[in-house]
Amino acid sequence: MKISPGSRVVMIGDSITDCGRARDAADDSPEALGTGYVAIANALVAVEGAARKITVLNRGISGDTVRDLEARWESDVLALRPDWLTVMIGVNDVWRAFDERASMRALAVSPAEYERIYDGLLVRARPQLRGLVLLSPFLVQPDRTDHMRTQVEVFGAIVKRLAARHGAFFVDTQAAFDWMLFHMPVAQLAPDFVHPTLLGHTVLANALLTALR
Repeated sequence: MKISPGSRVVMIGDSITDCGRARDAADDSPEALGTGYVAIANALVAVEGAARKITVLNRGISGDTVRDLEARWESDVLALRPDWLTVMIGVNDVWRAFDERASMRALAVSPAEYERIYDGLLVRARPQLRGLVLLSPFLVQPDRTDHMRTQVEVFGAIVKRLAARHGAFFVDTQAAFDWMLFHMPVAQLAPDFVHPTLLGHTVLANALLTALR
């Protein structure tokens, strides 16, 4: 495990990261981690080495885009002074462009804006971090010609580029789900293509920890 004992890890993102975390719970309580990949990764780290005393803080908020992360970056990242930071954002930036409602389409984020804002956030955070992990957005969609899936892949390529630029570990979550889709239907991983089941969240946690071993 590349994360040193005693480290503080902030994990930020949208609903996939949030996954029902209790906002009013103490940060060291299980309820504060939600029920998704953040909680699973935290549990697996503890099993692998309880004496490492790694503290994980969940700062996912449902519905967030990279614009929302920018608005709360100071309070939810910089002010917490993490040793390590993981970021997974992008699916909301994309899907709003495909919404039937014009008001929602207006909230979509273009690839150029996504990269500009995301890059700026990493510039601000990187100097204080020992380690940085960027997870690509994903769509659990086996049809690789699906228009939303192809756009998610554009955003994933941006994240990979940003990871190289900022010396971060890159986690290709789309590839992790694509491998699983060879063996099981979408419904077992994410019935709505976006929000993972327990199995889907375990796929994410495994991909994340594999990158850090």
